Amino acid sequence: MGQILLVTGGARSGKSRFAEMRARSMAGDPVYIATAQAFDEEMAERIIQHRTERRGQGWQTIEEPLAIAKALRDTDGAGPRLLDCLTLWLNNVIHAGGDWRSEVKGLVATLAEQSSPVVLVTNEVGFGIVPDNPLARAFRDAAGFAAQMVAEVADEVVLVVAGYPVTVKTFR
Repeated sequence: MGQILLVTGGARSGKSRFAEMRARSMAGDPVYIATAQAFDEEMAERIIQHRTERRGQGWQTIEEPLAIAKALRDTDGAGPRLLDCLTLWLNNVIHAGGDWRSEVKGLVATLAEQSSPVVLVTNEVGFGIVPDNPLARAFRDAAGFAAQMVAEVADEVVLVVAGYPVTVKTFR
């Protein structure tokens, strides 16, 4: 099985930058699996900014908002893959009316089959206040459970705080 690294942290914690550095430090040509969808103009601008930042850095980029397990299977053996991010993917699954629990179980099964490394980014959503509405609480809970399920199969889990990594779990 390839190395599985889960990187978590709050918004603007530096988790994506850290994950990109780790993925590029691994052997092979890195693949960036981006899950964001432009549901509004501000998000469309963010996606353009991220594309621009990756340009010329040697990334093969795959934009896949839903079928991330398939994207991982299709790119296995090509080099390290960076999946950014699980939280946006989970939002996409829920928004599309999918069963997030079965989707996460499918992702976990796919991760266990990978021969090339996978670095996954997710937002740590449990440090804030309890949301004031049922939908937000359900999403927070789903994100937390999804992170736990992926962390269970991960070889390494890193929490990034203010740009600094803190190792939470190391298998090797």
